[in-house]
Amino acid sequence: MASITYKNATCIYEGSDKLAVDNLNLDIKDGEFVVLVGPSGSGKSTALRMLAGLEDIDEGAIEIGGKDMTGVPSKDRDIAMVFQNYALYPNKTVAENMGFALKLRGVPADERRRKVEEAAKVLDLTEFLDRKPAKLSGGQRQRVAMGRAIVREPQVFCMDEPLSNLDAKLRVQTRTQIAALQRRLGTTTVYVTHDQVEAMTMGDRVAVLKGGKLQQFAAPNELYDRPANAFVAGFIGSPAMNLFTASVVDNGVRVGDSVFELERDQVSILSGTGLTEVTVGIRPEQLEVTESGGVEVVVDLVEDLGSEAFVYTHAGSGSSGVELVARCNPRTAPRLADTVRLRRHPEGAVHLFDPKSGERLN
Repeated sequence: MASITYKNATCIYEGSDKLAVDNLNLDIKDGEFVVLVGPSGSGKSTALRMLAGLEDIDEGAIEIGGKDMTGVPSKDRDIAMVFQNYALYPNKTVAENMGFALKLRGVPADERRRKVEEAAKVLDLTEFLDRKPAKLSGGQRQRVAMGRAIVREPQVFCMDEPLSNLDAKLRVQTRTQIAALQRRLGTTTVYVTHDQVEAMTMGDRVAVLKGGKLQQFAAPNELYDRPANAFVAGFIGSPAMNLFTASVVDNGVRVGDSVFELERDQVSILSGTGLTEVTVGIRPEQLEVTESGGVEVVVDLVEDLGSEAFVYTHAGSGSSGVELVARCNPRTAPRLADTVRLRRHPEGAVHLFDPKSGERLN
């Protein structure tokens, strides 16, 4: 096990005029499970490949266990990769796949078998050791790929979207197994995904990237409760946070023909900035349907999920129109085309962002 440090790590692909990873700084603790998340092209996979030695570091450095990895080949970094496509040998059994790296190292057959059987027990693969990959389900193949990494007992696990090829139900099940397994092994893990739900449920800390730049690196609850900017606010959470830019008025902001009221301290912050417009963020569960007060909206869609419902609405029209999503009780949810009012829950948090830079104001 080892700590990992990215020090202004930068990568640019040949022929490109844009940095794939731009001055990335991360300090990952020994035994920590860190998730790199972001949209396509954000640089998350490149950052992982730089750690694994599969991409060159053009500027800066990456350290593993306090040792600079610049120029160190992948095979000498003591890292195990788990890929999206499993990369199993179809002509070898599960046991042979899991123990192949040890065989190449010259590990004796008895010791190989012992390590493979130990990993198989952890991963619930004991009964499949003599099967070929073609006889396994997608989730079982992914666990074999995990087992191949585990038997090596590396300093670091690098996982590049390992659950992308699984169906939704199996993905939930497998991500739970991976998170539990990592905590049991205590191996430092860097996990890449574009799925923010995976990131929030698996990571001790999450690094959000956009365009090669780090936006925020924090625990999942901090990302959710205090996003550093409007991008993180809109990316983290499902359904996404309501984000809209509105004109500042005396006691809040104008939404359609109504005023969305803000707390006194938030009004003071806006007065201090001198802004005439502000980007407001509020999560769906922090809005409630009401008969009076709040903002008048028209219902566009109701998603009934059984235990809860999400009401998609709009206020106003044209360029000044605002779309808002609120969570409510499915038994009392409004109907399509109803006109209702939405107000902030008494304990609901409102986030304010600069409309140009997107940086947090409160």
